[in-house]
Amino acid sequence: HVAVCDAACSVLPLAWLLGAGFIKSPLSQKRLTQDSVELYCEAIGTPIPEIQWWFEGNEPNETYAQLWDGARQDRVRINATYNLHSTSTISITNLTSDDSGMYECRASNDPDRNHLSKSPKVKWIRSQANVFVIERPDIKAQVTGVSGKLVLACNMTGQYLPIQGHEWMHGDKILQTDADASAFTSYTIEGKIEEHSGVYECVYKTNPVIKGHLNISVPPQVMVYKKSEHGNEGDTGVLICKCNSFPPVTSWVWYKHGQEVSPIINGSGRYIIKSSGNKTELRILKLNIEEDSGDYHCNATNAYGQGSATVSLRVRSRLAALWPFLGIVAEVLVLVTIIFIYEKRRKPDEVLDGKSNATNHKDKNVRQRNAN
Repeated sequence: HVAVCDAACSVLPLAWLLGAGFIKSPLSQKRLTQDSVELYCEAIGTPIPEIQWWFEGNEPNETYAQLWDGARQDRVRINATYNLHSTSTISITNLTSDDSGMYECRASNDPDRNHLSKSPKVKWIRSQANVFVIERPDIKAQVTGVSGKLVLACNMTGQYLPIQGHEWMHGDKILQTDADASAFTSYTIEGKIEEHSGVYECVYKTNPVIKGHLNISVPPQVMVYKKSEHGNEGDTGVLICKCNSFPPVTSWVWYKHGQEVSPIINGSGRYIIKSSGNKTELRILKLNIEEDSGDYHCNATNAYGQGSATVSLRVRSRLAALWPFLGIVAEVLVLVTIIFIYEKRRKPDEVLDGKSNATNHKDKNVRQRNAN
């Protein structure tokens, strides 16, 4: 990037002249058509300087023109904050070749900087950056099935930038990388197509980076959070289904087994349904053993078909949690009763044994006296 100002800057230091200066300047960038670009500028001074954005195209005799928020059919967005210092960001979406050119960040804190008749005593300071918008090459992308495998392929046609290699990505995960300079690249997936749905990217290592997109689309592959849920009578039961396949689910419907003709409606009775793109949740308030126990079906629909799964709900009595405790208490009572009965029966025998011993001892003493 380059910082420039009017002729007065060559005589006096910039910071003293304006009491202002750039602490961050925009950087030149390369972008493809249909991409977005963002330029950042930050200035400091007392008083806090104002920041403006200006543009000069590549056409002959084209002069600088100021850019405003909402310019170029609302593709330009300018956000500025003036707190301890000035910061400003300009972003341009859906770039075209006409967006190529010199972008200039201007800053000034002269009180007369925007006066219609007075010339400012101090000129605007400027920081420039070039934006090069390159025509996006055409990428032919296709998915084919071969012997139980999926082959993803990208082929770049027409004029394109030098290629340093390729990457294949699924979300944020890098699946494959190489340093091949070819315009053609491929990636093979083994397994069922239902297990590998989603958005894949073939990334060409160029400057700027060029990407192609491939969609593997399938009907919803619905899974349950738990196949069997348990709840106590009077509590709230929660049943959950999810679907991670592509494209996202557009609608979810819940049924109770045997009542498929009448789907469960959110807010009706004791039912609350919360659904997002890949997840649905059925809540049943104040569970009832007779009415709510049974199987529930969650049905998902997208542009490629339907899918469903089943969750079993078992409602227990409120006293169910006490049964283990009551069982232990019963066992203790039985054991105490047995011990009590045993002790009760054993005591008379022990008393009799004591009396018998005393009698025998007394007879022995009598015999000894008679002998003497």
